[in-house]
This record gives sequence, C-alpha cells and structure tokens, in this order.
Amino acid sequence: MRTNRSTPVLLALAAAAALLFGSAAAQAPVQLRFVSLAWQEQAIESVTAVVDAWNAQNPDIQVEYQQIDWGSIHDFLITSFETRSVPDVFHYESRAIIDFGGRGYLTELSGVLSEDMLSDVVPGAWESVTDADGNIWGVPFLWESLIVLYNADLFADAGVTPPTIDEPWSWDDMRSAAATLTQDTDGDGQPEVYGAAFGLRAPVNRILNLSVGFGGDFFYQDADGNWEVRVGEAEQQVLRIITEMMFEEGTAFPDSAGLSGPELFPGFFEGRYAMLPGIGVWARQQIVQNAPEGFNWGVLPPLVADTQEQGSATQTLSIPAASPHQEEAAAFIEFLLDTQNMATLAQGDWLFPTRASSFDLPEFQTSEAGWDVATESARHLRLAAFQLVPNYTEVRNRVMTPVLQELFSGRITVEQAAAEIEREGTRTINR
Repeated sequence: MRTNRSTPVLLALAAAAALLFGSAAAQAPVQLRFVSLAWQEQAIESVTAVVDAWNAQNPDIQVEYQQIDWGSIHDFLITSFETRSVPDVFHYESRAIIDFGGRGYLTELSGVLSEDMLSDVVPGAWESVTDADGNIWGVPFLWESLIVLYNADLFADAGVTPPTIDEPWSWDDMRSAAATLTQDTDGDGQPEVYGAAFGLRAPVNRILNLSVGFGGDFFYQDADGNWEVRVGEAEQQVLRIITEMMFEEGTAFPDSAGLSGPELFPGFFEGRYAMLPGIGVWARQQIVQNAPEGFNWGVLPPLVADTQEQGSATQTLSIPAASPHQEEAAAFIEFLLDTQNMATLAQGDWLFPTRASSFDLPEFQTSEAGWDVATESARHLRLAAFQLVPNYTEVRNRVMTPVLQELFSGRITVEQAAAEIEREGTRTINR
C-alpha cells in the first residue's frame, strides 16, 4: 500500500486552521438586525444616534440598522415570518402585534424584560400589546394623540380667546369659535377664512379615536366573543359635527374631504382656515420646519365630549420567535428604550414616550412648540375597541373608508353611512 507522507502535515495544518478560525468565530460579535419605521428626518437621526451609541458600547453585539417604510412593513414582516429570515428586532404598531403573537410569530416578552421596564411603562400602553391570556408581544414606546392646532393671529383678530388646560373647550365651544372665525369679507357667499379644516382623505382611525370621548366604540363583542359593528348615537356624534360644520354651518373647509393632514398646511399657513381639529400631535414638526417666518400658532387642549378621552394605538418593538439572538435582542431593546433614550426617540418623532419616567422629563413640559399642552392630551389616551378586532384592517379598507369618503363628500347622510357601516362591517368581520 502506498502512503502519502504529506497526509500528517495536512491534517496538522487543518487542525490548526480549525482552531484558528474557530477562535475567530467565537470572538466575532453577534450581529443583530433592527428594522425601523422612523421616517421624519429628525426621527431617523434620533434612532441612528441611539443605535450608534449601543454599537460603541457593545463591541460583542453589533446592530445593523435597516430602514423600512410604513407602506411596505406588513408585507415585509409576513414574508420574513414565513421564510424565517427575520430581523432580530422590528418596529411596528400595537394593532398588528397581538395578531402576530397569536400566530406564533413573536417572542413572548413578559419573562425577558426587566422589572424596571415592566413597571415604568404605563399600564394603558401595556394594554395595547397584551392579549387576553396576559402574553406581552411587544414593548410599546411611542404613542400619538390627536390635537387642535390654531392660528393665533386669526384668533386675536376675531377676538377669540384660546382655552386653557384647566378650562378646555367642549366640541360645541369649538364649533362656536369656528363660526366666529369664519370670514366672508367680500360677501360672495364663499368664506375667505374658514374656522376649521379636517383632513379626511383617510378618515377612519381619526373618527374611531375621537369617538371614544363620546363613548362610541363602533366594535362590540357578544357573550360568545363574536364581533359586530354598531353605529349608534355615540358613534355618530363626530360624524354629525364634521358634516354639519362643512355642509350646514359653512364653518369648515368643504374640500378637506379629499386632503390628508399634511396637505392642509399650505392653506393653514396662508390663513385660509383658523383651526386644524383632530390632527396628529406629530404635525407640530411640520409647522416648526415649514411655516413661514413669523407664523404665530398654538395647540389647544383636548376637546371635551362626555370625557376628554381618545383612543390611541402604540408604536412597538418586538422580537420574532425565529430570531437566534433573542437574549441579545432583549438587551438592545432595554438600552434603546431606557428613560433618556425613549425620550430622545419620542422627541425625534414629535410623539410621546410610554415610560412614566420619560414622560415626566422637562422637555415634555415646556411651552416651546406646544409640548406642554400637547402633553396634556396624552394623559387622556386609552385603548380603543377597534384595535382588538382581528380583521379590522379589512373592515377599514373595504367598508369604512369608502363609506366615510362618501359621507364627507356630501353624497350620503350620517344615517345612511351608519346603516352601511353596520351591515357591511359586521358581514366583513364574520366572513
């Protein structure tokens, strides 16, 4: 038998190489992939700054930042879950998280989060990511309220005094002020200044969240846990106020049915309408960045219906069940959402933090850019019923959006809209 004398040498080299590369692999940092939905420039800067700080302090666990937009994140995640090629941490919204958790896509977090995190995030925010069995499927870290922005110069010219946190306006007070602020200076029947404008191109979430103050939930469960849609008097209140202001009182800009919130700003800056009721708190950033020099504006406290409550989903961070680095991902979330970092992220998005210790920081109490009055609105947030409906997105897109667009375009009445939403909404839920 012929012997290859080089074999022992090759085996020795192979063993040495295995030791060398095995040692290098052992020392290689864990790589986490973090998918973020930050989209405003300041928000992206805030998130990347915190990620960079983590990477500088944790050479053994490095985080790769990946930007995804809100329009594609749902399909991206479903594909990731099905292929098991998942990010280790991802940013999304609470409404979808409980559904994902129930499908087995997510890591249950109650056993991996610190007691500091569990006790400091306010209960109402935890409610948005916790299922009926007490499983926590995400960490809520940002939430949004709906506010009223106003043109302070138009208020002064019309002799309208803004309400205060201690003495807020009712919805009727707002309507009365809108009538005073509406100006038809040339008498042609077409106001040059409207008291209010509502951006209603995508109206559903806004209507549902504002209706909470009137006790209107829209979605109800029977004793067997089956969902149905009901549009009673409580649910119709906001619909009546908006349509009456637009089509009967002539105090709200009628063409706002086809505009989104951001598309209202040019007219707002030009003084064509005095108030933007029910716009997201994030919109203040648009004013700070884009308003003409000298534009004088403010924020009104939440309007009083039966209460000042409004519904709100939270933005969340979750860990996929298929992530091979769940412990490291949880440590990264704890860092990303500590008291100061959560405050930094919230300010970058012009939203509110969910940690009590973050919420109490001075930057959220200042009068600059209306933070103090806006912060008052966050104290009245609660979970809205629609966030618990499993196939709410289909009801919203296929039923409620087209019906409300018809309503706010003046083609159908509130009663007709209510009947259609009840009938088709309930049918769609139970399909």
